[in-house]
Amino acid sequence: MFQDIGKFIMEYKYIIIPILVWFFIQLFKLIFDLIVTKKFNFKRILQAGGMPSSHSGVVVSLTTMIGKDLSINSPIFAVSVIFALVVMYDAAGVRRAAGKQAKLLNKIVETPGLTGVQVQEKLVEVLGHSPKEVLVGALIGIIVGLIF
Repeated sequence: MFQDIGKFIMEYKYIIIPILVWFFIQLFKLIFDLIVTKKFNFKRILQAGGMPSSHSGVVVSLTTMIGKDLSINSPIFAVSVIFALVVMYDAAGVRRAAGKQAKLLNKIVETPGLTGVQVQEKLVEVLGHSPKEVLVGALIGIIVGLIF
C-alpha cells in the first residue's frame, strides 16, 4: 500500500509536492500562531502572509524539481523561474503594500470622529511578506525540491 502511495506521489510530484509544501508551511504558521496567541485560529491555515512565505515555497519547490529533472536549459524551467520571480515579487511588493494600506485604513476608520464611515468588518492586514519571509520560503522550496 505504501509503495502505491509513494509511486503515486512520485508520478504526480510536480503537483503533489508543491501542495504539500504549502500545507506544511501553513500548518507551521497555524501552530506558531497558537503558541504565540494561545488561541486556535483555524482560518490561519488559509490566510496569506507571515513567516515563511508559502507562495515562495510552492513556486520554488516546483522550479527546483523542474530544473533538477528536466535541466536548467529547458524552456519549461525558464517559464517556471519567471513565474516564481513574479509570484515572489508580488508577495513582497504589491500584496505587502496592500496590507500596509489596509492597516492604515483600519486605523483611520477606527479613529473616533475622524470619519463617518460605517464598516462591517476590518480589512485584512496580513496580505504580503517581508523580503526575509520570501527568502525563507524560497529556501524551504529549494530544499524540498532537491529532496524530491
